[in-house]
Amino acid sequence: MIAKWMRQSHRWFSMAFTFGFLANVVAIMLAGSEPVPTWVYFLALVPLFLLFGSGLYLFAVPYLSRWRSARRVAS
Repeated sequence: MIAKWMRQSHRWFSMAFTFGFLANVVAIMLAGSEPVPTWVYFLALVPLFLLFGSGLYLFAVPYLSRWRSARRVAS
């Protein structure tokens, strides 16, 4: 149940990261020679950290389930 929710969240985080990255590129291109505000650079980092956390969870789920099933069989 939670894995399905996490997969769906991971997909939405990836879309948010893509849009944040594109907004970053557009802002830099439109700024020209003027400095871009720092918050624009951080715009894509929030979904990137969320992607990292959900990706680690999704990566670990198969290994944890195998480990738990092996412990049950051994008991």
